[in-house]
Amino acid sequence: MPVTAAASQEDQEKLLDEAIQVVKSQSFQMKRCMDKGKLMDGLKHASNMLSELRTSMLSPKSYYELYMAISDEVRHLELFLVDEFQKGRKVADLYELVQYAGNIVPRLYLLITVGAVYIKANEASRRDILKDLVEMCRGVQHPLRGLFLRNYLLQSTRNMLPDTGEEEPVADSEHQDGTVKDSISFVLLNFAEMNKLWVRIQHQGHTRDREKRERERQELRILVGTNLVRLSQLDGVNVDTYRKNVLPGVFEQIVSCRDPIAQEYLMECVIQVFPDEFHLRTLSSFLHACADLHERVNIKNIIISLIDRLALFANREDGGIPSDIRLFDVMSEQVSSVVQARGEMPTEDIVSLQVSLINLALKCYPDRVDYVDKVLQYTSEIFSKLDISHMDKNNAVSKELTRLLKIPVDSYSNILTLLQLEYFVPLFKYFDFGSRKEMSLYLITNAVESAVTIPTQEQVDSVLNLVSALVCDQEDQPSESDDPEDFIEEQSLMGKFVTLLKGDSPDQQYLILNTARKHFGSGGEKRIKFTLPPIVFSAFQLAYQYRDAQEEDDKWDKKCQKIFQFCHQTIAALAKAEYAELSLRLFLQGALAADQAGFSNAETVAYEFMSQAFALYEDEISDSKAQLAAITLLISTFEKMSCFGEENHEPLRTQCALAASKLLKKPDQCRAVVVCSHLFWSGKSREADGGECRDSKRVTECLKKALRIASQCMDSTIQVQLFVEVLNRYLYYFEKKADTVTVTVVNQLLEKIREVLPGLEGTDETELIRKHFENTVAHLLIKKESPDEDSPSYEEIKI
Repeated sequence: MPVTAAASQEDQEKLLDEAIQVVKSQSFQMKRCMDKGKLMDGLKHASNMLSELRTSMLSPKSYYELYMAISDEVRHLELFLVDEFQKGRKVADLYELVQYAGNIVPRLYLLITVGAVYIKANEASRRDILKDLVEMCRGVQHPLRGLFLRNYLLQSTRNMLPDTGEEEPVADSEHQDGTVKDSISFVLLNFAEMNKLWVRIQHQGHTRDREKRERERQELRILVGTNLVRLSQLDGVNVDTYRKNVLPGVFEQIVSCRDPIAQEYLMECVIQVFPDEFHLRTLSSFLHACADLHERVNIKNIIISLIDRLALFANREDGGIPSDIRLFDVMSEQVSSVVQARGEMPTEDIVSLQVSLINLALKCYPDRVDYVDKVLQYTSEIFSKLDISHMDKNNAVSKELTRLLKIPVDSYSNILTLLQLEYFVPLFKYFDFGSRKEMSLYLITNAVESAVTIPTQEQVDSVLNLVSALVCDQEDQPSESDDPEDFIEEQSLMGKFVTLLKGDSPDQQYLILNTARKHFGSGGEKRIKFTLPPIVFSAFQLAYQYRDAQEEDDKWDKKCQKIFQFCHQTIAALAKAEYAELSLRLFLQGALAADQAGFSNAETVAYEFMSQAFALYEDEISDSKAQLAAITLLISTFEKMSCFGEENHEPLRTQCALAASKLLKKPDQCRAVVVCSHLFWSGKSREADGGECRDSKRVTECLKKALRIASQCMDSTIQVQLFVEVLNRYLYYFEKKADTVTVTVVNQLLEKIREVLPGLEGTDETELIRKHFENTVAHLLIKKESPDEDSPSYEEIKI
């Protein structure tokens, strides 16, 4: 039939249906004749059925369906012929007979079918029959028909190929079945012819249909690849046979066809169908063939596929790279040669190859850090030759480089191992700011999750230089600000990272903190809020280390003073950046740390830190809520400290009380003055004076002052709330046996609250105050009913 334009999908279905009906009809007649023993008539109907495969009207997909339907029916003929042979019919006569069929397509299908029976009959040389069949198939040169005919040949003979590696039988033997070499020759010839037919499809028809033909070719590729599968299934093919007889023939056909689609698919087939051990022994040959492929072939995908497969093999329980094979060296050298031979290869593909090489190095040679660095070195050399710099993170090359650098980060849980890679850090310079920041975040996240400490100042310096995009402003940093939430998350991560900076000795730790302080101190006002506080707290911990090691280090006292000087400077930097509340808290924490460190000059240092906190309170904090929180924190911190003598204790107490009384809002004043009472009744032993503070007179003064302030409140609800809070403070001192806090004062306050509380409006706030008062009374009732020997008498309190 003449070749016509491609029919529509509807026409295809109609044509296929008509052909299938013919097949069913002729198949029925064929079986009927065979049942009656009419072999010649049966062969005639079989020929008619096979003639449907002569069509040029069907698409490859439809033709495949027709082919499968006919193949199923021809099997009945094959089974019948085997039965006939067993009954005594001469297969050789039949083999001659079918060669006179009218049309070549059905003739060759019948010839292959009878030839398979002929081989099973073992009446002639298997080798000669196979050679005869594969040569006669040359008679069909139509690409589609020829492909399926040769596929039928391969399927029909798949269990009949000679598969012995022994020497050929002697020449005078009547029948020579052949060896595995004959099977290899048979399959390679069939493979070569099928590949030529497959490639020829691309060059038929109008150029406007090129894309359609490519799609159709992709659908047919498995037919050609089946030849390679059959070769891989031959037991007689060992590594030596593969290298000498199989691979050269396969590569000769792949390279010579000069078709990108065929070359890419067939090279992938070679990788997938043959054993890993074969690939290990033929690496150079394979990669040399890669260099000879068409320029449009994506070499990268082929080599990556091979590398990935060998890497998986190396990690299998039954795998492992033999010691005599320098896999990484060979692969690295050959990949370099391929890249040089193909000067047009895109840079991103070259980097992608390095990604696979680095994976190979890490999976096959996990202890060889130098192999990883060699890959990075080669990548760096490529970039320097191409004069690449500051690639946008959406750039294809930048994405591949990011993949490349993330692999060692993932593989080495210890960030210090990355510092051993000489060419890891230099590759960062090729990124733009966005990519550097992304990689820095990835690296720091990995370090924080793995929690590996960094023990030397040189290593700290190297890491912080590497991730400088997160540490300080960069020259190429965009002018527009980052997303605030992202920025907070990034800098909080850097704050966590500071906790990993731990030296092997206190002296080493001090040097590390100084190094970190220099880096983070230059980060700008936005960043230091997150990064300097962790450094300060690490310094406080260091002071405790010196205190605990004072017996081994006679200079511990001076070193502690130096640490607090370092902390003072660091917190002052935060104060200058207008982080008043944060700085106040850190100064108070420093005062506590100095108190606990217990070095000779601790009182002076603590007093300085407290005075700085007061200065910040007075000069920088103006919001009323913030003032109350700050003064409460000041008083609470001061109360916990024991290093102050009376000379420093009295002015600080007075300053606290004065600050409390100066608060703008009366409720804030009342609460702050109540808290001040604890400065005069503290269970904390003051080492400087050698005693505890038990000044009940001053306590009562504070409480009475608080009641006066509460009484001045115009809002009755707030007034009662404050009365209840002051009552609870009175009861605290009553239980502590402060002699100026009497039952009379408690009863008077109870009566006052009972008098005012019922007059309040019924709101949620009032209900909370009422519940607070009821809980207080319940507590008194428990104390009254269950008296404790150590507690004062509650008998006279009017509940």
